[in-house]
Amino acid sequence: MARELEKIEKLLGKDAEFLLGHKCATVDSGMLSLPGPDFVDRVWSVSDRLVPVLRSLQALFGHGRLAGTGYISILPVDQGIEHSAGASFAPNPIYFDPENIVKLAIEAGCSAVASTLGVLGAVARRYAHKIPFVLKLNHNELLSYPNKHDQVMFASVEQAWNMGAVAVGATIYFGSDESTRQIQEVSEAFHHAHELGMATILWCYLRNSAFKTKEKDFHVSADLTGQANHLGVTLEADIIKQKLPENNGGYTALSFGKTSKDVYEKLTTEHPIDLTRYQVLSCYAGRAGLINSGGASSGDTDLAEAVRTAVVNKRAGGMGLILGRKAFQRPMKDGVQIINAVQDVYLSKEVTIA
Repeated sequence: MARELEKIEKLLGKDAEFLLGHKCATVDSGMLSLPGPDFVDRVWSVSDRLVPVLRSLQALFGHGRLAGTGYISILPVDQGIEHSAGASFAPNPIYFDPENIVKLAIEAGCSAVASTLGVLGAVARRYAHKIPFVLKLNHNELLSYPNKHDQVMFASVEQAWNMGAVAVGATIYFGSDESTRQIQEVSEAFHHAHELGMATILWCYLRNSAFKTKEKDFHVSADLTGQANHLGVTLEADIIKQKLPENNGGYTALSFGKTSKDVYEKLTTEHPIDLTRYQVLSCYAGRAGLINSGGASSGDTDLAEAVRTAVVNKRAGGMGLILGRKAFQRPMKDGVQIINAVQDVYLSKEVTIA
């Protein structure tokens, strides 16, 4: 394990001590429901979730290289709709074939594979019993001209259940003009998914042109993303997916909504782990697991970036990573290596809660 830590430190480079040695003095870890082998028993078994939902959650926690740890590693591939198939798969055309998407998740020892109705449906009879499926219900298609940003339903909860999915996923663009409709649609869908025994994962993204100024992009502000997380858990999302925070003070800089000075003076600092801990705190103090996004592919720096994100998420009290483009936009062997490197962070006992 010491050797694995050396690999992690090497990938973190000059930030190794900054990230691995940080001690959080804002929100004490004792206030949080932290990931662990007993997470379903300790946290979800006292909720209103039906027994089949608990079984589905346990299926996610019990599969792949992270099985039994309380952490999860998900391969998400919905970019064929969200960004266009050409933009997503031209760098590695084998992933135009849905079977290779599932094969990558299996080869990498992922907890689950999350994708579209078409992708998962194309291979469901061969793979739904071999790796947990997460069916993404809604998408933002970019073929309309001019482009518009609106998540619309592409699939039904019944279709997810019929193909053997253990969970459904959805995105809400909080802050957008369409968010009220999206909240209503996702709330109904998640309720129905729970009725049928499936878990729920919500992509809690912000979308509003006013959130981006010349100085900062507050779509990744800790206070605004934290509130998006809080709204997501209020919809009874079991797991929250969020972008890693890069700054703070969205409420105050944009002079809207309501906040408290304690958010900035007591509950956060500028340290990325402290900012991410505020995201975890906003997920009902960790009762809903926070998984952060692996982000877009940057090329040669992907491995180091992915490991850095994993370290920040784990030390903040998060539950794992959902990493796609960094893995599938390169040869499968290299994609597996990146996903495994992320998983090694969660397997390392030396990388502890800050």
